[in-house]
Amino acid sequence: MQMDSAEVVVIGAGMGGLAAAIQLAAGGARVTVVEAQAYPGGKMRALASAAGPVDAGPTVLTLRAVFDDLFALAGERLDDHLTLLPQPILARHWWPDGSRLDLTGTRETDAHAIADFASPAEARAFRRFDALAQGLYDAFDAPVMRAPQPQFLPILRAVAGRPALWPALLPGRTLAGLLRHQFRDPRLVQLFARYATYVGGRPDHSPAVLALIWRAEAAGVWAVQGGMHRLAEALAALAGRLGVRLRYGARARRIVRQGGRVSGVQLDSGETLPCAACIHAGDPAALTGGLMGEGLESALPATATTPRSLSAWVWSFAATPQGPLAADLIHHNVFFPQDTAQEFGPIGAGNMPETPTLYLCAEDRAGGVPPTGPERFEIIVNAPAGRADQPEDFARCMTRTFQTLRRMGLSFSPEPDRAGLTTPAMLERLFPGSGGAIYGRSPEGSFAAFARPPARTRMPGLYLAGGGAHPGAGVPMAALSGQHAAQAVVADLTSRSGWTRTAMPGGTSTRSPTTGSARFR
Repeated sequence: MQMDSAEVVVIGAGMGGLAAAIQLAAGGARVTVVEAQAYPGGKMRALASAAGPVDAGPTVLTLRAVFDDLFALAGERLDDHLTLLPQPILARHWWPDGSRLDLTGTRETDAHAIADFASPAEARAFRRFDALAQGLYDAFDAPVMRAPQPQFLPILRAVAGRPALWPALLPGRTLAGLLRHQFRDPRLVQLFARYATYVGGRPDHSPAVLALIWRAEAAGVWAVQGGMHRLAEALAALAGRLGVRLRYGARARRIVRQGGRVSGVQLDSGETLPCAACIHAGDPAALTGGLMGEGLESALPATATTPRSLSAWVWSFAATPQGPLAADLIHHNVFFPQDTAQEFGPIGAGNMPETPTLYLCAEDRAGGVPPTGPERFEIIVNAPAGRADQPEDFARCMTRTFQTLRRMGLSFSPEPDRAGLTTPAMLERLFPGSGGAIYGRSPEGSFAAFARPPARTRMPGLYLAGGGAHPGAGVPMAALSGQHAAQAVVADLTSRSGWTRTAMPGGTSTRSPTTGSARFR
């Protein structure tokens, strides 16, 4: 089969689904994307507010070269369609005692800041930690993130000659445990331990290797002018220009099989779209849970989708900030509690945290100049997955979010109402099978990265993309999963000679207009 005669249906217009569609269409395939919602983006969604659409999903964009490369597939430049704003401060961190720390991603700048914040000894500890995280990132880059599935032997070879990395790879060593060994100041342990939550894990249960997420962020953070949902819109428009048929408000009911392989996708309307391959870019648990039709439960092992990652309560609203801290907010802000035991202990028991860490995105401050009038804000509170809405949840979340911020010197006028809160149960309804989990399978456990499902499933013609598939959660990771899925489809449907070569024949090697000759990170 030549790719110009191959019909491929992608279920879901999130980052993974759009990236897969773009790469396949650039190679000549006929691609249809079906999306249950009326907009692209999946979890990269927005809610209406008095100040305009406000994000209700991801807020951090790293590894922008992944998206530069997607536009390069069509001979276009991302910068011609979006304005990305590099953030000189990765995040501003606040504590109840009034202390504050900014991090920039530059080792010596951050070391000096930590020396002033804590002590010269902690600055030296940070330099050691930063070097460790960089080493882990370098070792895991090619054999994990960019590989179609994690490759254990290349990882061993990458770390064998670097004994400094071994403490982070010991079975049972958690990220929080590693950090307590590195730092004496509990605030620094809190700060760097939060990176486990970026992929849906609790710091005391997630492997120490997740320290590498710090270096992924330190390599550069961008904001999307207008909000992250603009990135989804730009990718959907790019897919359309490549000939992808995007069908919104079209919910997939069933993946159809014939002769032992996938042959089509049936919609709620009753229409069936025939296809040679189907990329499921929703939560893989929808397959194992039987939500996409009978006979697919065995397409993945049970360990590919369980246990589940964290969920969140997400506030999205417009307001005027007030109080002593209002003028000092930047784009990314993190408010830490005094005691994280009262955060992750209750979450582990399926309850709302007593003293949550509050991540606050001041969406309209990405350019560095606070606007006049109401601004758009998103606040994320870690939550357990699988939690049904409780009558008292709104009042409790309201108190534990906004009363906590008021005590620290920040308030909002007006405070949001129920329409501004997305709950774990609402996320389950939006993303069937997820149980509200934002990041798919949990990253907790020493070998969790090897349990996440790759693009190919046990069912011929059925592939996976999205944050629930390898290489995992995060905006660029989900996009990379889509590229892995597209490459698997091509390899299975046609010979190499039948595939039209593109700017990325075997991966993500195209030079970005902003990274030049720098090695892809």
